[in-house]
Amino acid sequence: MAPTGRHSALAEHAFSPHDAVLGAAARHLGRRRFLTVTAAAAALAFSTNLPARGAVAAPLRATRISSDPFTLGVASGDPLPDSVLLWTRLAPEPFLEDGGMGTERVTVEWEVALDEYFAAVLFRGTAEAHAEYAHSVHVDVKGLTPGSVYYYRFRTGTWISPTGRTRTAPPAGGAASSLRLAAVACQAYQDGYYTVHRHLAEDDVDVVFHLGDYLYEYAVNSAGGERRYTDITLPDVFNRETMTLADYRMRYALYKSDEDLRAAHAAHPFVVTWDDHETENNYADSVPENDIPPDQFLLRRASAYRAYWENQPLRAAQLPQGPDAQLYRRLHWGTLAQFDILDTRQYRSDQAYDDRPHAPGPESDDPARTITGAAQEQWLLDGWQGSAALWNVMPQQVCFSQRKFDVTADAALSMDAWDGYRASRERVVAGAKSAGVDNWLILTGDVHVGYALDVKDDFDDPASATVGTEITCTSVASGRDGVEQPANWDLYMRANPHMKFYNGKRGYVRVGLDRQAARLDFRTVSAISTPGAPITTAASFVTEAGAPGLKPA
Repeated sequence: MAPTGRHSALAEHAFSPHDAVLGAAARHLGRRRFLTVTAAAAALAFSTNLPARGAVAAPLRATRISSDPFTLGVASGDPLPDSVLLWTRLAPEPFLEDGGMGTERVTVEWEVALDEYFAAVLFRGTAEAHAEYAHSVHVDVKGLTPGSVYYYRFRTGTWISPTGRTRTAPPAGGAASSLRLAAVACQAYQDGYYTVHRHLAEDDVDVVFHLGDYLYEYAVNSAGGERRYTDITLPDVFNRETMTLADYRMRYALYKSDEDLRAAHAAHPFVVTWDDHETENNYADSVPENDIPPDQFLLRRASAYRAYWENQPLRAAQLPQGPDAQLYRRLHWGTLAQFDILDTRQYRSDQAYDDRPHAPGPESDDPARTITGAAQEQWLLDGWQGSAALWNVMPQQVCFSQRKFDVTADAALSMDAWDGYRASRERVVAGAKSAGVDNWLILTGDVHVGYALDVKDDFDDPASATVGTEITCTSVASGRDGVEQPANWDLYMRANPHMKFYNGKRGYVRVGLDRQAARLDFRTVSAISTPGAPITTAASFVTEAGAPGLKPA
């Protein structure tokens, strides 16, 4: 979420020799959309002087690594009944372009055990960390027991990583009785401390959904922005907008240098999806925010997407090919919950009305417009038709429910949210009804506030049927400290009678699912401008299975 409206001036940026090659590659490819991902991937590899995929660099003796390479921590993700993805990235000098690792490959050992002391290691193996992928390691550990907690760690040379804790999903088709999940989003490093992540690390949840804006492309000054560091000075490489693969890699290193974020990743498996800031504010498919040729933007997008994969616990199926990556995917928690994780950024039509708040009109209501793309929309609807889950949970990025900004008949709506793609929303609602989805829960990020919303069959008719529930999880840091009751609180609550809760503090949402109901807890902290603030539950709601509609808990 950022100021609306497109503008033409790019931020000042210090370019490296690699960037000059990138520009040459962009000019050579022309201004049309890449017709093959191979061309884009080749251009990206060429522009960054990386070896072609499949090339094998000379090995580095792990004993030559003279300082801790596990500075960015460990993570796990996308739990399946018999598998979980383990991640780390070697970076003894994380604020350097190569992380201090050079161009050689390194062998990394990994271990999985039932206890945090690794008294009895159940699984072990090795993986190669390649410079081509920023010495990241993605290990898909298979053969695990469903519904089990595991501990894992990595080793290279004499260095041992922190210990991570993860878990597998229940057996496929099994009647799981309960699930506790958390949803987070929007963690602008420069807006404050990650106190929310520290509390999340200590909470008893089974899995965390990160709904986007994990990274922000904006400059971070030497004092860390609103963190106002006095004991450290950040290098100048962060005091510019991210544009190149090296920029994005180093910016992830900055974010993961935060011990609270590392703690949350080490404590729980994450399921991640991106929004806009992991690449650029409010982009739409191949259309950038700024007035630059689409081919140049797609090279930037290719860099951003690859850095995202390198720094997240994602499987090989999500590995980008040039500027494209299939991030939407489906997970299950037995028959209790089906998770349809969406990507509402990569395939969308350009925002209507120059991406400014606007009343609905012919441009925004054009049925040809889409926020998901046709293939993803059909995948979602087909998945509901085949769902055997009690709860159908849709983790995604931008506000799904109607959100009027005024009480007038022609009130403006956000053209970046589903309100700007009302035909898309109508097709999805119709698809949920057609599939008989009775317990539909939408998890949303982006807006930097917490909302609890009844999803209506007709948002302009408060008496129409409630077909689902939407929860926006506020932000981890974006928006600074925030306030409990924003200045427009009364206006929004009157303009949107389906809005049952609105809070502007930082925090996360915790969701407890069982066979009877979903309990929704809005967890907020008093401040992030200084570290260590306590956490409280600002409000709790329930929605009963088979009876959509929010009620105070």
